[in-house]
Amino acid sequence: MTENSFDKLAPFIQEYIYRNKWENLHGFQAQAIEAILDTPDHVLISSGTASGKTEAALLPIITDLHNNPPLSIGAMYIGPLKALINDQFERIVDLLEESDIPAQSWHGDVSAAKKRRFLKRARGILQITPESLEAMLIHRQHELKRLFFDLRYVIIDEVHAFIVSDRGRQVLCQLERLSRVQRMPFRRIGLSATIGEPQLTMDWLKGHSKRGVKLIEAAPRSNAEIGLEYFRLRQEYDNEPGDSTLLNASSQADSLDALTVDASAYYQHAHQMTQRKGVGKTLIFANTRQNTEAIAMNLRQLSERRRLPAFYHVHHGSISAPLRESAEAAMKAENQKACVAATVTLELGIDLGQLDQVLQINSTHSVSSFVQRLGRSGRRGGPARMFFYATEKESEPRHLGEELPWNLLQTIAIIQLYAEEKWIEPPQIPQMPLSLLYHQTMSIIKSHTELSPSQLAEQVLTLSPFKQITEERFRQLLHYLLEIEHLERTEKGGLIIGIEAENIVSSYRFYATFKDEVEYRVRDKSREIGTIQAAPPVDSAVLLAGYAWRVLKVDEEMRVIEVERARGRPDTLWRGEGPPIHTRILQKMREILLSHDFYPYLQPRARKRLDIARQSAQSACLGDASIFPLTESRRLVFPWRGTAPFETQLLLLEYAGFKVPGGWSPYYYALDCGTADMREVKDKLEGLYRQPPSAEDLANLVEVGELRQRNKYDVYVPEHLLRVAYACDFIDIPAALRQGEGSRAFLDMPNALVKNG
Repeated sequence: MTENSFDKLAPFIQEYIYRNKWENLHGFQAQAIEAILDTPDHVLISSGTASGKTEAALLPIITDLHNNPPLSIGAMYIGPLKALINDQFERIVDLLEESDIPAQSWHGDVSAAKKRRFLKRARGILQITPESLEAMLIHRQHELKRLFFDLRYVIIDEVHAFIVSDRGRQVLCQLERLSRVQRMPFRRIGLSATIGEPQLTMDWLKGHSKRGVKLIEAAPRSNAEIGLEYFRLRQEYDNEPGDSTLLNASSQADSLDALTVDASAYYQHAHQMTQRKGVGKTLIFANTRQNTEAIAMNLRQLSERRRLPAFYHVHHGSISAPLRESAEAAMKAENQKACVAATVTLELGIDLGQLDQVLQINSTHSVSSFVQRLGRSGRRGGPARMFFYATEKESEPRHLGEELPWNLLQTIAIIQLYAEEKWIEPPQIPQMPLSLLYHQTMSIIKSHTELSPSQLAEQVLTLSPFKQITEERFRQLLHYLLEIEHLERTEKGGLIIGIEAENIVSSYRFYATFKDEVEYRVRDKSREIGTIQAAPPVDSAVLLAGYAWRVLKVDEEMRVIEVERARGRPDTLWRGEGPPIHTRILQKMREILLSHDFYPYLQPRARKRLDIARQSAQSACLGDASIFPLTESRRLVFPWRGTAPFETQLLLLEYAGFKVPGGWSPYYYALDCGTADMREVKDKLEGLYRQPPSAEDLANLVEVGELRQRNKYDVYVPEHLLRVAYACDFIDIPAALRQGEGSRAFLDMPNALVKNG
């Protein structure tokens, strides 16, 4: 035990540590105790999943609240998920058992009576979601000073999940709005397992406050067991798996046919992994709700066919709360096998007990997500265990772009970037978050009922997420909102909520900055199963919570779908796009493809598939060129750039009059040169490189419908401001044109086109 830091803790916390038989405080926990109790700084704590970050923050904070009781709520914990707050609440209550410090969780599932009782005294620790805090700021404006004027600490859990989204910027706005009613500015304590660039995160955490930020980092864990296997899946298969045998993994056939199997073989492999002796708890991650549902259903069906225990659950945002809680409970139950297939909803720090292994279906989109998911297993000193499945659909590739196993390459690249360099993506923070600007403008007016334009500008533009928004652009937004009657002027010249926005701002949905799709609730008799985003035909089958359901009735007015359990091949009815991919990952993929490096975690089929891909790349001379002829007028281009520069290249080509008829972002695209002579094309591209258009010129090429669909409230922002914001935050001309290792495609294009022509 670190004597110095331990001695600083309140006696009842010391007793708690002894009672729970902690051998010692981790080094980073001791540092956090001293930083929180002995300095005035904000603190950013970076440590692996389930390493004790929450305790590192809470132990000294509770000690301070005990030694110097505040006159209002003393500490506030902001968490991204209700389930995470519920999980942390149990731990906090346990810590506070011997104290007189109250604690209260606060979100949509907590009863109004409990909230009223807590607010009546307004002391201790409040755990809350950003949406519930927004509601409090709007509806309790006149109580804020009583509730928060002596607030000492705000803990922001899973900072990495907040910093890259409007939701996180909403939290910054909320904290700065709260600071206006305070006696002394509170301190911010950020917690995260995955921080790409600490200084950027520290700057974000600091916002407009004057305090410094102290970074406390724990050494990354080094004991991990990783495996990666590959399956090329036949296009036609029955969704009810049979008992086909895996092909001999030692096959030396050069053809991809030797690696092609029915989907049943892939599901059998995953099933064997979850049923292995000694494996109690398995968490399966998939990148989409559709894949999550499919893996759970097929694993359950295999167990039923073989008369084995079917302990499979599903956990994602469209599953009803009782079913999600049932999945969490199964994972926490001791001496009981359980497997949960989940999306990002279980990526964050909900305590699932002793998790034996993580299975990942296809590559994560980021190194950050990989590190977060890897850290879910291997608790209590054991190694983290993560096994990847890279899948590819059987097809007849028409060119090298369709032939390369992008999923496999991306998985290896992400693993290697962290294993070799401990590299994690830096957060991308937009300069013009216009959707949030609309949201906070309307929220502040609603909370005050009426404000003059100058008062409103002072309230809004002094919030740190809007430091790049000029007064003129804010004025343009206000004029537009008056035009569309989202705002109205009073006789005295003040601004109030307009008739067209009243229903929007009064709805509970307004508290959230993320999109909430119009959804249909799916019910089996009176039991809520979850939600889907489109109404299926009656008598069709849908997949939800890992089961197939036959649609009995669709109530369009109430948006309710009545179902019963069914068999067969169901449809999945969700939409969504994946997050952007960083340039560094693409460049690492190219490096892997062109190297001869051996990766010991590759299983035989994955190793064979990588060998075939390397042979294809070598035969095509991919190391020497990035542009290849498809037809007399079409060229295949490999930019090896991340999503933003990739999309910028496409806009540059469109601006120059070229067509891009096909591709797969951000891996490759096809360029149609039309009937022009290749020398003509060369001149045009060289001119584009020497004198590129402005970002604003490129933004003008984007359809207004696409601009309005990017964020929740963009539909209420004037078009010209959306184009300015798109140019500022989504177009990267220097990166699109820059020459560098593995990213020469655009610069080399003129000469390559003439050569290939």
